[in-house]
Amino acid sequence: MVMTTLAHHIDADLLREAYRLIRKDGAAGIDGMTAADYGVNLEDNLDDLLRRFKTGQYRAPAVRRVYIPKAGGKRRPIGIPTLEDKVLQKAVSMVMESVYEQDFMECSYGFRPGRSAHQALDTLWKGLMGMGGGVVIEVDIEDFFGTLDRHHLEDFLDQRIRDGVIRRTIGKWFNAGVMEDGHHSKPEKGTPQGSLCAAAHNMPYGQRWVMGSAGQPELVGAGMAIERCA
Repeated sequence: MVMTTLAHHIDADLLREAYRLIRKDGAAGIDGMTAADYGVNLEDNLDDLLRRFKTGQYRAPAVRRVYIPKAGGKRRPIGIPTLEDKVLQKAVSMVMESVYEQDFMECSYGFRPGRSAHQALDTLWKGLMGMGGGVVIEVDIEDFFGTLDRHHLEDFLDQRIRDGVIRRTIGKWFNAGVMEDGHHSKPEKGTPQGSLCAAAHNMPYGQRWVMGSAGQPELVGAGMAIERCA
């Protein structure tokens, strides 16, 4: 079923809950706004954010790009949204979760509420023990967030979510770009890793992969498949 009216679920109460759920000690975005600063006039700020979201006046700011070290001397780029962006991204993510949770199969663990990588490993271990052993094949999509095809994502979203307000907001996040060392750029593909928006974008990708792989004997011929997103 395609959902065409979802934005009305994002109201003052949901934004307030989204604010409660986001990390308050996280790094600030390009505007330097902290949770403590935003919380001084929380109700007024949330009311204004809701008004801009509903009327289309919301403008997605660029994310601040930083790097964290990886094994082998590599660096992983992380996108840090503004505090207000985190709130709205969390609210949209919560609405999208309610849609995609109905579609995900039991073997999916990536970016799902109440599920974790540890649970995925536990399920895998129990499945292997029940089967008396087997072969474990780990598949990793290199630079998933950096190479995510936005056109594919839009096609996946079309299958379940066509609410104009939410889709335009997602489009604004796509086009917001990144700020790095004072330079603003707009990559044509990918989505900033580390943001709540990245998790929301992964939902339709993960749902499509898991549901598709479940019908592929070469992937699940041994009797089980587990999807975990790092």
